[in-house]
Amino acid sequence: MERSGQHSPVSLLGPGLRRGSEKRGEAEGGGSGKQKRGSDADPPAVPTPPPTRYSPAMHLRTTALILGVRHHGEHGAIVRALTPEDGLQAGYVRGGRSSRIRPILQPANRVVGEWRARTDDQLASLTVELVTSRAPLYAEPLPALALDWVTALTAAALPEALPYPRLYLALDAVIEAIALAPAARGWALTLARYEQLVLAELGYGLDDDALPRALTDPTADDWCDVFAALRVLGEALGAQIMVDRRAVTLESRARLIDRLKRAVA
Repeated sequence: MERSGQHSPVSLLGPGLRRGSEKRGEAEGGGSGKQKRGSDADPPAVPTPPPTRYSPAMHLRTTALILGVRHHGEHGAIVRALTPEDGLQAGYVRGGRSSRIRPILQPANRVVGEWRARTDDQLASLTVELVTSRAPLYAEPLPALALDWVTALTAAALPEALPYPRLYLALDAVIEAIALAPAARGWALTLARYEQLVLAELGYGLDDDALPRALTDPTADDWCDVFAALRVLGEALGAQIMVDRRAVTLESRARLIDRLKRAVA
């Protein structure tokens, strides 16, 4: 199936968000009647062939946000990206380590990706076209740490191939805020609210009584409020989502928080 995604900026909302889901069903209709005789008789039904071992070819073309890249073989790379309607998708990029393609695969870049696979259990091949590069932001320490964290969090937390359209829009908005804000004050609270949304979308929404003021009061943007929110969210992420092997991802968050505190001291 071929799909196309479009970028749409959104504002991050407060608590209480829960991921919507769609249930799709298929119904089959049938009829019955008396069999005709002689020349008017209906032709015999053609038997349904048994299913083959191969499903129809998978083909997906859509906008995506690069989340992570892992070297594979001598020249290739396995890329994980978040799509608007098809969730987290992995794919093999031939020549992904080349000087031409490697800059396109920078985490946080917006691309148009095209995935192709013969079967559902086969790692799809992936080709990418750059839409928006975030490479200049990696020259600045704080934005670089923030982008590393939000992309790593998304890649580690989400299961593959399940749609999270609100997380896609929210992540795109966080990245855009980091790109446009002149200082961390312009995006730190937005990043915290993205963490809150990740928890809510995965079923770990915080009780309203436990929410720090920065997550309930739109006017609360003092650094003390922001760090209080980040502390509570970090504890929830560590307890509910970033466990086992994924716990190592929290190290990038710790580096970000430490850098933020030193920047505003």
